[in-house]
Parts: sequence; C-alpha cells; structure tokens
Amino acid sequence: MVVEKNVPLQPCNTFGIVARAHTLVRVRSVEDLHAVLADAQLAPLPKLVLGGGSNIVLTGDVRPVVLKMEIKGLRLVEATDRAWIVEAGAGEVWHDTVAWTLAQGFAGLENLALIPGTVGAAPVQNIGAYGVELQDRFESLDAVDLATGQCFTLDAAQCAFGYRDSVFKHAPSPSPAEGGLPRGMGLAGRAVITHVRFRLPRPWKPVLGYLDLERRRAEAGVDQPTAQQIFEWVCDIRRAKLPDPAVIGNAGSFFKNPTVTPEQCADIIARDPKIVHYPMPDGSIKLAAGWLIDACGWKGKSVGKAGVYEKQALVLVNRGQGASSVTGGEVMTLARAIQTSVYERFGIRLEPEPVVW
Repeated sequence: MVVEKNVPLQPCNTFGIVARAHTLVRVRSVEDLHAVLADAQLAPLPKLVLGGGSNIVLTGDVRPVVLKMEIKGLRLVEATDRAWIVEAGAGEVWHDTVAWTLAQGFAGLENLALIPGTVGAAPVQNIGAYGVELQDRFESLDAVDLATGQCFTLDAAQCAFGYRDSVFKHAPSPSPAEGGLPRGMGLAGRAVITHVRFRLPRPWKPVLGYLDLERRRAEAGVDQPTAQQIFEWVCDIRRAKLPDPAVIGNAGSFFKNPTVTPEQCADIIARDPKIVHYPMPDGSIKLAAGWLIDACGWKGKSVGKAGVYEKQALVLVNRGQGASSVTGGEVMTLARAIQTSVYERFGIRLEPEPVVW
C-alpha cells in the first residue's frame, strides 16, 4: 500500500482541473484495500474511488481519502463453444483492454473502442457506444465492501444496469443485510470494483446499426467487416468528433441523451422537424442531447475557461492551460446555463453524466 500526501490531481482527471488530494492511496491489489481498511487512521475516513478520472468534475481539493485504482492484469478465464470469458483488473486502461482482446482473437468489445477511463469504472457507468453497452458483454465482477472488507461477486442482474446507470451509482439503504452487504440495491460509496469479467460471444456478429458505421462500411465496400475493421472505424469516427483529453481537457459526453414519450417527441418534431431521435425497444424515444444543445446556440460558446466543443456540442472542454486551467465551478456554471436553455426551449431537463465532486 502506497500512501501519498498533498497530491496534485490535475494529471488524474481528464478535464485537467487543478485540485489536490489531502491523502491518496495507490491501490494495486485487493490486499491494498484490506490494508486501508485495517489502518486505524485511514479506515474511518470517507473515501473517493478514482480510476482514469474521465467522468468526474472536481470543484475543489479532495479531503476524503482518494483510492487511486491501479490493479492490473488481463487473462482468458474460460473458452466455451458460446463465449470467451475474459477478466481485466480494474486499473487497466479501457481502450487498451479492448485492443488486447482483439489481438487475442476475442471479438465483441470493438464498438466500445477509444472510450476514456479504466475497466473498473466501466460497469459503474454502464458505458456504451455505437449500439453496444457494457451490459451486453458483461459476465460478472469482483468488489470489496469498504465497510466490512468483505469480497463479493455480482452478476449482471445484481448490477442493475440501466442507461449510463448501475447499482454503483445509487446510495445504499442504511441498514445492513445479512452477510454485511447493504440492504437494497445501492452500492455508491460502499463498494470498490477490483476485477471485471466479460462474456464475448462465439460466434461473433458485427453490430452496425449506427449511421456512422454503416457509412464507413459502405465507403469501404465491405459486406461483412471484421471486428478489427469496426474497431478502426470507431476509433476514426470518435477522433473526428471528440477532442483528445491529452490535447484538450474534457470528460467526454457531458449530458445523457434524454428519453421522452412518443407524444412528447411528436410535439417537439412539430416545432423542430430536424431533431435527431431514436426509437427505443421499450417504446420510448431517445433524443440526441448534442442536437438539443446545438439548437440552443451553445456550440463553440464559453463561460470563463469552460467551453462547448466546436465539433460536438455534447462535450464541454477546458479552454485554460496549466495552472490557469478551468475550475470545476466554471464547468458547472456552463453546464447549468445549458440545462436552462434546453429546458426553456424544449421542456427537457438534461442530466449530467460526470460525477461532480
């Protein structure tokens, strides 16, 4: 267990916001977590779990103990006629994990290429892109209860996956259940994911429903693309639309795509026929949040050092640099202004994706 004091967090969050951690523990094994919980000084303090920092907005210095997840490891757990079961440590970089699976011949994660962050954060957010969500490729995960030190395993049903949602984003009930785990479904602030296992289908079939991917397939003149081709197309599409956090600080898509009833959608279409929308299996309609923001005139605009990306209105970016970087307050001021504009024009409340700390 490596414990550090007064640690700069600017390199640890993709927005590049200047903040410091009073105490940071580099967690490189399950034993490190147990050591934290056995430490008389660290155990009673509140904790903040930090992976790649790609889905967080820091609004000041962090007083809780920062658990920087750095557990590594990639391995094939099992191969059956129907699937490859692959395990990754929570500290593995997500995109590198996707690339590794393809290099080993295990297809299925290619649509999720180039999503920033670490493996451990993927189930929390139920990450998704281009027609595939993590829950579609999920087998199980291992975690540690921060209150009891107990190790436990959850399957997909127990993770309660939803759109950019999971059991890890909801607070637990105060009374513990039998065995020491929280009663009810919430595990936010209570559990730390250490390993994640994926079920990658055999035989593999490409997922090509999104227009951008279909365009790439048509341009390439390929009827049956390989997983590697889809991986490369997704990377190209994302690089063209989204800023590289290493160049321009950002937290990816800042708002969730809202869902409305068919009646609400019809009402909006009557006023704005060009609105981008997608029918969902449950009968609801998903609206493109980026289109709503762009329609309100926010693309390219700034509030202080926080700005809306010129190529994709769904992404808020850092227009500052170094010590004069954007502050979390500026980011949230811009976000609230956007929410107000969209609500006033469309009657829709946009919900932020990143955790605000």
